Amino acid sequence: MLSRDQLLYLFDRFAFLTSQPDVKKRIADAVDDKQEAVAVTTAIQEEIFSEMKVDPQFGLACLGKVNMAFENDQDLMIQFYGFVAKEEIACEEAELGSEKFAERMEMQEYLHEQQLEMLKHIRNFHMDDQSAILEKIHQQMDMANFEPEASLLSVEQIQDIVRRRVSPVFQPR
Repeated sequence: MLSRDQLLYLFDRFAFLTSQPDVKKRIADAVDDKQEAVAVTTAIQEEIFSEMKVDPQFGLACLGKVNMAFENDQDLMIQFYGFVAKEEIACEEAELGSEKFAERMEMQEYLHEQQLEMLKHIRNFHMDDQSAILEKIHQQMDMANFEPEASLLSVEQIQDIVRRRVSPVFQPR
């Protein structure tokens, strides 16, 4: 297994490289040539392993074991998930193109702001109401195949959920 320091070096080096214009172009060119973006990001990881004098196949195999080997190292796990996210972002940017990618990132930022506002609003309710609201969001997301937009409820929808909990309609048996 790779050491903690080796993994942290990989994560930092990968983040640096995938932020460089020439590497972004390399990934985008591969996508334009009908190659998988993830094949290029994997090749970049292999190159980093070679720089580190680590057999690339061994290094890649170790990445698949990070969750188990370092499950109790919260800081490393955070770095690992950041590394995974950076790879996904690099691939997505190459696949969408920089203009559409920027639009998507703006939309995601707006969505996150709306989610934060909704969560701030929900905090004002009793715990049981919060649970009911979150259950409704879960159902809504499940029905929408977990599309991010389904994670929002309007103030009116939230109030309706709370109102229904407070005054349930009498249901005869």
